[in-house]
Amino acid sequence: MEKDIAKIKKNEQTDIVVRIDEYGGKPGVTIREFVTSEKYTGFTKSGTRIPADKFLEFREAINKIDLKDLPKESKKEESGEPEEESEEKKY
Repeated sequence: MEKDIAKIKKNEQTDIVVRIDEYGGKPGVTIREFVTSEKYTGFTKSGTRIPADKFLEFREAINKIDLKDLPKESKKEESGEPEEESEEKKY
């Protein structure tokens, strides 16, 4: 049983895939990176699996995140370009 729940674009070559699946006969939620490139296309080892019996605990933890605590990325960070240092950071 595999059911894709979401695909989130991480960058030009990588998506984060959230899916419900079974591993070793046990159901759970897998969050894994999927790469599409000239050298390799498929899931990477980067990611994690939450067993079904721990999912409510995981969801409660995620729901505790206050969006105000997550800084917004600048356009340069999103594009992968390094940010220029401000005058304050140089000293």
